[in-house]
Amino acid sequence: MPFPSPSMIEDACEWAIMHGVAFRQADNTARHCPFSLAPMTMEREVYQHLRRVTPLITKLISGVSEDHDFLQATLGNMANADPFFGRLMQLHQQAHGTSDARLTPARQPLLLMRTDFMDDRQHGAKVIEFNGIAAGMGPFGQRATEFHAYLQEQWPQVYQNWLEDNNATPADNQGLNQLAYAIATTARRIQADFHGEGKPTFLMVVQKNEDNVYDQHLLEVALQQLGVRTVRRTFEQLSNQLSTGADQRLLLADIGPIDVVYLRAGYQYSDYCAPELNEAICCHTLSQTRLFIEQHQVAVNATFSQQLATSKAMQMHLTMMPAADYARWGLTLAEAELVQSVLADMKPVNAQNIAWFTHEARQEEWVLKNQGEGGGHCVFGAEIAEKLAQLPEEDYDAWALMQRLYPHEREVPTVAVRDSQPSLVTDLVSEIGLFTAYFNGEPVTELDGYAGYLIRSKPASENEGGIHSGKGILDSLTLID
Repeated sequence: MPFPSPSMIEDACEWAIMHGVAFRQADNTARHCPFSLAPMTMEREVYQHLRRVTPLITKLISGVSEDHDFLQATLGNMANADPFFGRLMQLHQQAHGTSDARLTPARQPLLLMRTDFMDDRQHGAKVIEFNGIAAGMGPFGQRATEFHAYLQEQWPQVYQNWLEDNNATPADNQGLNQLAYAIATTARRIQADFHGEGKPTFLMVVQKNEDNVYDQHLLEVALQQLGVRTVRRTFEQLSNQLSTGADQRLLLADIGPIDVVYLRAGYQYSDYCAPELNEAICCHTLSQTRLFIEQHQVAVNATFSQQLATSKAMQMHLTMMPAADYARWGLTLAEAELVQSVLADMKPVNAQNIAWFTHEARQEEWVLKNQGEGGGHCVFGAEIAEKLAQLPEEDYDAWALMQRLYPHEREVPTVAVRDSQPSLVTDLVSEIGLFTAYFNGEPVTELDGYAGYLIRSKPASENEGGIHSGKGILDSLTLID
């Protein structure tokens, strides 16, 4: 099969840069996101199953995240074992009180969530993880679909050469548009509650020196086109710029009332760290800034509750629960069984399971995960037993064993392009993240809560598939019958 020409690769890279599918470099230049030249395929039936089940997962997580007694009772041991989640639990208790004295939160929950799946060869499509904070790259997901449509139109022979199945049809992807629609709709509702005038205002909380700014800016531009004013701030900037208006309205200096706060930061200690403050308690000031936001009449994603509810520990707990128990959060038994059909087996780390894993388990069938977000938080294969043997007992509850997923490898080789250089990949596997948006427990997109998808692919031989931190490439989806 002829390799793509240098002029074709150059055109593809320039399209990516021109359409914002890029990362910012330290010197303020941009480099394109790594991408595939042709999309993956999935059986239409599998995709439709995920479309049906993912909004139900979001309905479940939405209910769990507002069940404050359940959160505190269920996640207490994990919070004791994981310092970061221990801090989140303290903040959650400050915001909502304890079961003896429950406080009514002012903030209104906007759950923008990405649920990541792999289509396992043997067990079918299963959840890898829930992402409830900084669940980004919806804009990149839509752009990847548009990119492959461009290649199909402009370079049809190259596209066909590397397409897995010539009968496959692209799956529509409105990830950018639907997330913007959900946020704009929510912002207008908050503004209407205050009988506000002018444009509603959206605040994105970002990391200092963030490189993934173009994905964020694509969302901001889409919001601006829907009549929403957008502003960006770090927690450090917000620490002395927020104040309280009438009726618990959140005000931002030089801007005015805020209607929606969207956190693209806050999932790691470093997001709250301000060394120049020289604090006795690490990260106190900036984490209190996040608490201050939640004490106001503003739509927030992610709330402390949502971040706790989408943790690996909660994922494990929901996986191990009888499906009938989901009725507590408004799911029918049929809905609960549908959700559980896509949850991969998980086991707590304890002395009994460590002994079982060491002496009886097929170790290649499991992965060990801690509570961290993003890449680099998983242990695989023979290294798991070694890690378990080193863990002090007080750390057990910060970890979980999860069924390892082995997705289908692409049946034809693929060309991956990274840093403008093409390379042949013969064992590409893919992960699909489905976006959803719920406001105050109800779907808030034009697609009943669904909001598009993100495909990330990687060589099967690589454990880390992140676009940022691993060997992942941006991809899109086609469907076969």
